[in-house]
Amino acid sequence: MSLTESEPVRRALVVVDVQPTFCEGGELATEGANEIAHRVATYAAAHRDRYTTVLTTQDWHIDPGEHFSDHPDFVDSWPPHGIANSPGAELHPALAELHPDARLKKGQYSHGYSGFDGADEHGRSLATILAEAQVTDVDVVGLVESHCVKHTALDARRAGLRTRVLTDLTIPVSPEQGRTAEQELSAAGVELRDSATL
Repeated sequence: MSLTESEPVRRALVVVDVQPTFCEGGELATEGANEIAHRVATYAAAHRDRYTTVLTTQDWHIDPGEHFSDHPDFVDSWPPHGIANSPGAELHPALAELHPDARLKKGQYSHGYSGFDGADEHGRSLATILAEAQVTDVDVVGLVESHCVKHTALDARRAGLRTRVLTDLTIPVSPEQGRTAEQELSAAGVELRDSATL
């Protein structure tokens, strides 16, 4: 898929894994994640008209194999989190009024880092949903920048979509991992923007 400047922009907002499991008090918490959840909700409510479609992803692990470990290395293996049908795996309460156009669940039996690994209740993949909506551009926000946000944005670029990560609406596991992720994203052609500058 190649895009030209003359094509009309049809933009999607992809809200990645804004779930209590990744927030303070959750099984795999990142400090500051609750604040990000509220920022994302505020941004989405104020700017819904910018987007052709708004989508959410959720870690929804059933048996993800080596992704879970009793002795995690916090690189490839993690403590149990995002367990299917648990309160921590639901969308964050801050998103109660978001009313996404589709909710995708991912990682049932795998790592599931990217939103493109997931499917909605009708079995549609993120790639299918974006194609059906004729989306040309994607803004990616949510939890966390160094992992699922990064992988989702990289896959959006691989799909030929113009892609931005809104850096004030995400947070990395650590500053070091955040810097590494942003270098990777920039190298792949993902634009890093603050939502206030859009």
